[in-house]
Amino acid sequence: MNRRQWTPEEKLKIVLEGLKESVKLSELCNRYQISQTQYYQWKDRLLGEAHKVFERGGVDKKNQKLEEENRKLKTIIGDLTVELKKNDF
Repeated sequence: MNRRQWTPEEKLKIVLEGLKESVKLSELCNRYQISQTQYYQWKDRLLGEAHKVFERGGVDKKNQKLEEENRKLKTIIGDLTVELKKNDF
């Protein structure tokens, strides 16, 4: 039996729906065909990581910094590759 792959958006939707008191957890889990254990794991992860949304700079600045570093490293690798090819001749 193949395991279902849930997107982060789907997991968030399910957990937020479960946080509403208007729906029973057992009904929610049956509707999405997940176990209550799976739901609680997703909920715990969401609540454990939620503080990061309010961190200064957020995820976007971290990603921008990593992308810039990646560009610099690729440039260095390109330059070194050119140097090595020059030395081979």
